[in-house]
Amino acid sequence: MSFQGIYTALITPFRDNQVDVDALEILVINQVNAGIHGLVACGTTAETPTLTDDEFELVASTVIKTADKKVPVLVGTGQNDTDKTIARTKLASQLGADGALVVTPYYNKPQQEGLFLHFKEIAEACQLPMMLYNVPGRTGVCMTAQTTCRLARVPRIVAVKEASGSLSAIRDIVSGTFNEFDVLSGDDGMALGSWALGSCGVVSVASNVACGPMVQMWEAWKAGKVKEAAEIDRRLGPLYTALFVETSPAPVKFAAELLGICSREVRKPLVSASSQTQELIRAALVHAKLL
Repeated sequence: MSFQGIYTALITPFRDNQVDVDALEILVINQVNAGIHGLVACGTTAETPTLTDDEFELVASTVIKTADKKVPVLVGTGQNDTDKTIARTKLASQLGADGALVVTPYYNKPQQEGLFLHFKEIAEACQLPMMLYNVPGRTGVCMTAQTTCRLARVPRIVAVKEASGSLSAIRDIVSGTFNEFDVLSGDDGMALGSWALGSCGVVSVASNVACGPMVQMWEAWKAGKVKEAAEIDRRLGPLYTALFVETSPAPVKFAAELLGICSREVRKPLVSASSQTQELIRAALVHAKLL
């Protein structure tokens, strides 16, 4: 399976500290109707570390069922324990996911050989196509381009979400792999630049609230309309920045509330976006012609 285009790293709507299933269903429906190319449930933006096992299954199954095979759905299954990751990946497969997004193990900071063996064992134990996820700012460990290229040769490892903040890493991975291996940016602000280096999409936070423009930017790029894509990117630039002034997903949830998508509620230890950040987000949405 190929993963290309704009994939939304979905927020998990909460209301009174419970998963707001109705809001999640509407969010998915609106994403599909806006032309999104794929969805990611239970990723970083979904506040997955705060979800109980039952809530994880509820969120994943709700997204999969609501998307109804109209677009691919990946489920974030990565843990900092190989056996637990295998168990979650098998569960995602049973729920009907189209792929697994598997983050580098956090906190325990494995060596590069440990990363290689971790992902290889998961791929060998599970049937889902796997997208690797490298996000050192969250996990405390950075998977090198060399390790990613090694893993690209393992059956069922078909893609990477590269969120190290390094365009050179994306260039090196694209150069060191092959056409069947999909490289996606994990940073909205670097998406367009990464496409110029050969990546084939982005796993996006901004598309929770700017799905239409993000899809239009990708379609313009694919059609060779570089100036049009760049104009959309510039219009969205302040939003990319505002959504990460504070820890995500607090800012994007405030943006979602402004647009009537869901409550701004996040789970502790996160707190809602500050008043200063709220003003930045409001201004960015106006600049993007979304508000």
